[in-house]
Amino acid sequence: MPADILDDNREFKAQVLPGQVCFAAPASLSLLESALLDGISLPSSCRNGTCRACMSKLHAGSVRYRIEWPGLSLDEKDDGYILPCVACPTSDVVFEPVGTT
Repeated sequence: MPADILDDNREFKAQVLPGQVCFAAPASLSLLESALLDGISLPSSCRNGTCRACMSKLHAGSVRYRIEWPGLSLDEKDDGYILPCVACPTSDVVFEPVGTT
């Protein structure tokens, strides 16, 4: 990962639907890492972008990935699905784990 990404000290707000659960989401951490640091449990398993247990629908905002190609199809990415275990926020985000839709 480039040093400028690791040193990114911006902090965003993340909201998890369907409720109003919110947590601070630093740009340098994945959404899953940020949630866990705030005591919020999200679905997860592998934590490396392959198992898809954390797959979520991004309703607002944007993310960048820590890995070149996370375990999502092109269609899923185009439809707004993300993997919070390897997705770092680049803005405030609102997302919903797939199992809750």
